[in-house]
Amino acid sequence: MACPVTRRFTVIVLSILLSLTLKAQPANDPGKNKPYRIMTSGRNVTVKSTKNIKNIMVWTASGHRIVEQRDLNVASFSFNTNAKDKIFFVMIQYDGLKPYTEKIGVK
Repeated sequence: MACPVTRRFTVIVLSILLSLTLKAQPANDPGKNKPYRIMTSGRNVTVKSTKNIKNIMVWTASGHRIVEQRDLNVASFSFNTNAKDKIFFVMIQYDGLKPYTEKIGVK
């Protein structure tokens, strides 16, 4: 009888230790590592970056593309959202880096 109790105790202790030491995903601090800032003023959106933006694409929540610019090489980009939607997705890509995607809302 002592053997099943010992196994159960060992499994419980190992489960507790593993749950305290292992993390499923690294802590994600939004806005900590992104090299840009998105500012909205009404339906006008401005993307300001610390690096030159290579490509930018903006689409609505329903999937309609409203802006797609390639080979920009600018640190700041502004556009107007004439669509009636209030939720948009912005993809910003830099030369040689992974693309950043963010969901934004406008009034």
